[in-house]
Amino acid sequence: MQIHSLEIDDFEDINYTLLSVHTSLEDFKLAYLLNQKLNLFLSKSKSSLETEKNNEKSLFSVYEYQDDSQLRNWYLISNKHQGLSKKPLQNDLFGGVYESMTKTSYLIPEKKNTDYLLKIEGGFDSYSVRETIQSINNIQQISTSYSIDTTTLKSKDFLIF
Repeated sequence: MQIHSLEIDDFEDINYTLLSVHTSLEDFKLAYLLNQKLNLFLSKSKSSLETEKNNEKSLFSVYEYQDDSQLRNWYLISNKHQGLSKKPLQNDLFGGVYESMTKTSYLIPEKKNTDYLLKIEGGFDSYSVRETIQSINNIQQISTSYSIDTTTLKSKDFLIF
């Protein structure tokens, strides 16, 4: 009997470009503006990305578009999730009193200033990346957009889906 082992790196898709987008827009409005500016058809995914840290779950919205003519998949992913967290104020026999507070969690914690991530799977040369970033930066409601070097990310496993 022969046993085969696989490393996590065997499944890692390194053929994608990751862009950071800084804006105060809601996800649906950003998707709409990107669709107009980049001639995309991003639509809300049926499922969100879910992470769990310290027994607290966070959901991150995802918009997707499969471009069959260019053989590319586009994903607009929220990097921030704001949810309610219950913190005990005092302990007693009957469960205590809790304070509800808003807590922000991040899909990619080392990029806390990034509001959204634009993941583009498939062939994308450096000229096309620069052109896409320039088009995004021409959207008035966007503060800035730039390419992220994925080799520097510690939390990039969340981007494999």
